[in-house]
Amino acid sequence: MEQAVTTYLALARKKLAGLEQDSERHEQAARLMAEAALAGQSLFVFGASHAGILAEELSYRAGGLAIFNPLFSPTLMLNVRPLTLTSDMENVAGLGAALLAASPLRAGDVVLVNSVSGRNAAPLDVALEAKRRGASVVAVTSLATAARVTPRHASGKLLAQVADIVLDNHCDYGDAAIALPGLAQRVAPLSTLMAAAIGNCLVLRICAIMQASGRQPPVLASANIDGNREINQDIFYTYRDQIHYL
Repeated sequence: MEQAVTTYLALARKKLAGLEQDSERHEQAARLMAEAALAGQSLFVFGASHAGILAEELSYRAGGLAIFNPLFSPTLMLNVRPLTLTSDMENVAGLGAALLAASPLRAGDVVLVNSVSGRNAAPLDVALEAKRRGASVVAVTSLATAARVTPRHASGKLLAQVADIVLDNHCDYGDAAIALPGLAQRVAPLSTLMAAAIGNCLVLRICAIMQASGRQPPVLASANIDGNREINQDIFYTYRDQIHYL
């Protein structure tokens, strides 16, 4: 295997293994979400541009929890044209707050916000508006990046400074991981891989906490296997007050 690929895979394994040292914060986040879910509250997930891939990973996902609700805006997703518009829209003041205003978010809910830098307006607006409305905020961000950037939000804050619980994605400043000879920019980011791993670790712990409380977690079954449609329909009905994307 080409050396750069080998290095990338080795670094990915190292970063993933590094998540184990964050087990206490991960447990706090999972327990916060599980207790909210058990109390009938709602779970939401937000990210802009590529950070929004975590919202897609956790929402309506085979093997995932049906009660994760995505906070989507077409202007912040990668199906917009020109694609570069997402970078501009992520820094439109008030867009994140408007997105929450159009959602069923209420006090006691939990919002998972994914942003590598944690400096742009949209994720800060979502986090601050969620807290203003009495919800809790869990952030997935790069602490290495947060240590080297300045805020772009009017509050003068970074996501890591406003969230109730901060989960480090362990990505380096700039995200891309591999330096190639003769190329100024590094190649091959890790933030999507790390965010997905963090998200699914949270799902696993939420499931375990719900089971320990005597509740069967609403884990969706694959739509590609015969008979699973009925399983999912039962989940959608049972948790209809906590699922807002149907």
